[in-house]
Amino acid sequence: MIVNRITLLGNKDHGKSTLIGSLLMETGSVSEQRIREAKKTSRKLGRQFEPGYILDSFEEERINEMTIDTTRAQVKYRNTGFEFIDVPGHEELMKNMLSGASYADFALLLISAKPEEGITSQTKRHIFVAKMLGIKKLVVAVNKLDAVNYNMERFEEIRKDVGSYLDKIGFKNININFVPISAYNAENLVRHSDKIRWYKGKSLMDMLAEVSKSAKKDIDGELIIQIQGFFDEGRKSVFGKIISGSMKKGDRIILLPAGKAVKVLRLFTSGRETGSARRGNAVTLELDKKIGIDARGLVGVKKKSACRSGSSIRAILLMTKKMGGRPSIKMNGLEIECRKMNVERSIDVATGESVVSGSIKPLNAGMVELKLSREIAMDTFERTPEIGRFVFYTGRKFSGIGIITE
Repeated sequence: MIVNRITLLGNKDHGKSTLIGSLLMETGSVSEQRIREAKKTSRKLGRQFEPGYILDSFEEERINEMTIDTTRAQVKYRNTGFEFIDVPGHEELMKNMLSGASYADFALLLISAKPEEGITSQTKRHIFVAKMLGIKKLVVAVNKLDAVNYNMERFEEIRKDVGSYLDKIGFKNININFVPISAYNAENLVRHSDKIRWYKGKSLMDMLAEVSKSAKKDIDGELIIQIQGFFDEGRKSVFGKIISGSMKKGDRIILLPAGKAVKVLRLFTSGRETGSARRGNAVTLELDKKIGIDARGLVGVKKKSACRSGSSIRAILLMTKKMGGRPSIKMNGLEIECRKMNVERSIDVATGESVVSGSIKPLNAGMVELKLSREIAMDTFERTPEIGRFVFYTGRKFSGIGIITE
């Protein structure tokens, strides 16, 4: 069964765990025993039953009403699997959110309709991070409509405000869908709700099913293989993953940034020899000559124009903390020191506005130029995300993520 991966974004108190718990129950994807255990926990804590307790695994999470780490839950709906990746909404756990979101096909953003909650700076930060991680499809679920008596005007107000911000940071309107729901009351999750008759669109699960189909449409381009290491001591067999295009036995490829040309004598996928392979395949290549350099970080192409090599990159950098030492990046399996970093503009993630500045505040972004200590193979994030993003460190501590713009 094909599983669609969906990252849940949004503030900690806007109902992510509640939504997953309700979906598990509404779709019959959780056992009655698990539901009874969750209800027992609710009584033990002296609280009304909370569907989110089905999801949380630790007593500390239930007592403090926060999700500590990335949590995954699978929902089956109409013979299709959906894996919801519930990532922390707390700013101090942003690193966990980055690792969770980076494995998703698209994102589901939850926004509370309560007047005292609504759209926050953290909501916008999560949208910005999703864009930087390559998520192009976004479903926005306006939650807790029961708290505003399922008011259509409140839903439209949130849709307008979110839409304006999405426009500023470059999300295309055709890739955004809005759905009104009440996660706690399971309204408009798997079937239309009589309490939201003014809404004529699909239920949340039907919307997710529709978006997941379009999110998986891939366009193959020129051959690009990320080389991850040697398979033998003789350095004539390498392994890696095809991230673009296709190849066959006998092809000649160029290993960048070294510029070394080799011929593929034998080709293996899943431990078996084959005549061809395509995007998404993990491959082992037996080459006609030795590679006298470290294979990690190499990128194999048929045409040099498929990507470029260099020691200077321009990028959008999202910082999670203050600069705290010598900067470096991790990319293509390599850790590379930055000899020089120039901040050209800073971006206020909460508004999407940018100004000329020589520094980036924590939890904001900026346009930067990085001079690296060695050449690497790369591409723009827009064209090839896998070799167009990097993790940023200062003083060998995680400090943010970046996407290459040119």
